[in-house]
Amino acid sequence: MKTIDLISFAGHKALIRVDFNVPLDEDFNITDDNRITAALPTINKILKDGGSVILMSHLGRPKDGPTNKYSLKHIVPHLADLLGQKVEFADDCIGQQAIDEAKALQPGEVLLLENLRFYKEEEKGDVAFAEKLSKLGDVYVNDAFGTAHRAHASTSIIAQFFPHAKYFGYLMAGELANAEKILNHADKPFTAIMGGSKVSDKILLIERLLDKVDNLIIGGGMAYTFAKAAGGTIGKSLVELDKLDLATSLVQKAKDKGVKLYLPIDTIIADSFSNEAKTEVAPTNAIKDDWMGLDIGPETIKAFSAVIESSKTILWNGPMGVFEMESFLIGTKAIANAVVKATQNGAFSLIGGGDSAAAVAKFGLTDDVSYVSTGGGALLEYMEGKELPGVKAIND
Repeated sequence: MKTIDLISFAGHKALIRVDFNVPLDEDFNITDDNRITAALPTINKILKDGGSVILMSHLGRPKDGPTNKYSLKHIVPHLADLLGQKVEFADDCIGQQAIDEAKALQPGEVLLLENLRFYKEEEKGDVAFAEKLSKLGDVYVNDAFGTAHRAHASTSIIAQFFPHAKYFGYLMAGELANAEKILNHADKPFTAIMGGSKVSDKILLIERLLDKVDNLIIGGGMAYTFAKAAGGTIGKSLVELDKLDLATSLVQKAKDKGVKLYLPIDTIIADSFSNEAKTEVAPTNAIKDDWMGLDIGPETIKAFSAVIESSKTILWNGPMGVFEMESFLIGTKAIANAVVKATQNGAFSLIGGGDSAAAVAKFGLTDDVSYVSTGGGALLEYMEGKELPGVKAIND
């Protein structure tokens, strides 16, 4: 793998694509800095070598050019604290100021460019825009796994301007190595836990995993599509009516491949989608007409936890219920604890980004699992067998 360990950055200006797309509160305080801290090893290696660092990232989804709400200037104080040094800021990512500031950068100094997505050319993968960015540094490093599945100007197109000086940062390398471990070097028994709202979002991954896993656990909103497909009554629970045949075929495929498929036995049902709703426990296939399932029930927690705790490899992607509401987080928290317990017993556990990563962070368990991915969509696509533009650009 072409990682930054292959080069000394002494005297070089490293242009690094990072993923600083972090959540901010209304006062622009960062509420979760995981994506920033994940990039620190790469930045520090380059600075220690005697190189200088030019960081480029997006933040949010700005629609109409520069907006204060999405300015990366809000990141600067915290980044400076984490690095223990001053961070320069260019209020544009291209243009004369960016050129001048990059040129003036001395070894050991850091410059953060303004939000790439203030230019529509970024998401369009515009070659001329990528070329302007490329002129700011002499080595290109991609350390933004969260956007590796996008063929954007800064994540894939730019690499062509660094034919002999393009590398993966430590975060990208770690993400790929851990995904590969799960896909091709998993110790048995291997259990995949799939949650979230829709079967359709995970169908390709589920189908691929059926060739690899021993156990497949399905929870979250998608479980009600399976319950309905099997003839159950699910009240007002989330369902994809156009995916009932698909759910039935996945059950059959699991059986044909000798994969043990675990679906929720019981469910926490509610009379409305609210933290204050009345709740009861019901069989997942017998939910009252005007009620909805919002979390897995106690019997399901027991069954799922037993499978997880006896596993040697675990992939978890998607929560078991509406964990953002206190009344419906018990199932997701119990599964997180079971994954931690298995990890303590020697299992390798990979948390697949997105809501799963948010859940383990909410429960303070991030450091108690083997690896938490920073890229939900990118990890899904990589595991589905798709080629990620950001990865291909470095490997070509």
